[in-house]
Amino acid sequence: MLIVISLVSWVVMVGKSRQIRKSRKLNAKFLEAFRDTVDPMELYRKEQAFEGAPLYGIYLEACEELDQQLKRETARKVASRAGKTKPNGQTSMIPPLGMNTVRVAAERGLGEEVISLEGGMIVLATAISGGPFIGLLGTVWGVMETFTGIAKAQAANLTAMAPGVAGALIATVTGLLVAIPALFGYNYLVTKVRGVTLEMDNFAAELNSLFEYSYLRTSSSSAQEHEEAEAEHAMHEEHRASYAMTATKHNVS
Repeated sequence: MLIVISLVSWVVMVGKSRQIRKSRKLNAKFLEAFRDTVDPMELYRKEQAFEGAPLYGIYLEACEELDQQLKRETARKVASRAGKTKPNGQTSMIPPLGMNTVRVAAERGLGEEVISLEGGMIVLATAISGGPFIGLLGTVWGVMETFTGIAKAQAANLTAMAPGVAGALIATVTGLLVAIPALFGYNYLVTKVRGVTLEMDNFAAELNSLFEYSYLRTSSSSAQEHEEAEAEHAMHEEHRASYAMTATKHNVS
């Protein structure tokens, strides 16, 4: 059992090390592309993917939610025939409540990426805590075998004691050989995971700030939209009055 636990622990340590190293490289590549854009949603709209990058996972979750909020706001304004829209027909601002849902989506994406990074760490924790206890069980079993050998030989000589003592020591050493590398590997991986998690936290905060700056509708923008709506309404009324006057003149003539 200890050999199996040791093999699984080494597989997890090597696999997680590669995953973290790959994640950091892909994160750097994604950040370089993201910070070269003007619009924070540019990569999403261009469908430029960075699969395997934890930061991209957060970005994708937030952008999908923001895109839905923008579409809802556009539909609402089209229905009310008010509000300014972009050339592509999509509104440029969403209310604070909609931005809160975008922030929650980014946090959800962050949580999913953290779970992915921490996956398999339970195996190392089990090896650290369980390995010595399994070794201790083998030690106790070896001591029991020693006393059994002494009882059978009716004498406390080396021949009777050696097999049990050797088995007990082997079990102890094996348990330690399982736990010690797992402990070092666990501490190393936890440190690396925390570093990537901190990087993701910082990016999520940066992304939310950029979204709020670019897409959050403030009181001033709401007032501007209201003024534009009133101006548009006045223009429609003017056109309607002009049409009515033209129709009246035509009827008189």
